[in-house]
Amino acid sequence: MFIQTESTPNPATLKFLPGQTVLASGTADFASADAAAVSPLAQRIFAVSGVAAVFFGTDFVTVTKSDDTDWDHIKPAVLGAVMEHYQSGKPVMEGEQAASGHAEHTGEDGEIVNQIKELLDTRVRPAVAQDGGDITFHGFDRGIVYLHMQGACAGCPSSTLTLKMGIENLLRHYIPEVVEVRPVAA
Repeated sequence: MFIQTESTPNPATLKFLPGQTVLASGTADFASADAAAVSPLAQRIFAVSGVAAVFFGTDFVTVTKSDDTDWDHIKPAVLGAVMEHYQSGKPVMEGEQAASGHAEHTGEDGEIVNQIKELLDTRVRPAVAQDGGDITFHGFDRGIVYLHMQGACAGCPSSTLTLKMGIENLLRHYIPEVVEVRPVAA
């Protein structure tokens, strides 16, 4: 098994490509070792000292290190953890897990929210997945779109620029009711 790694715009995050399906659909975000209880793969990765967060996409694993850790010290251990997991034959996730995605929205802005989600799914999410992250809809209130940033996008130095110059401009161009985009914490 050969696992490729790619850098991301977030210097604290690396993208690991095992060459196999990680999640058949959706994404999974683990902000702590406690949250990883449902995933044997995430548990193995969190066992590596210095790992701060783990994120799964369809064909990649994104790992965020703590600030006081150097990639040169933990990258080999993370590669080993991913390889050991796939050789073990255990599932990536245990039980039926709901794929994380857009938040539900009820109310009078349903059509606008559907347009926002459609643009996110077709234009934004594929691009940020290339960088090892995901951005999902969290809410819409009086022209303000709230988005949840995951994986490499969470805590990325360029995430504010991506939100304001990229996503906000895109949504405002196609949906006149959108006036601003803001990030939300998990």
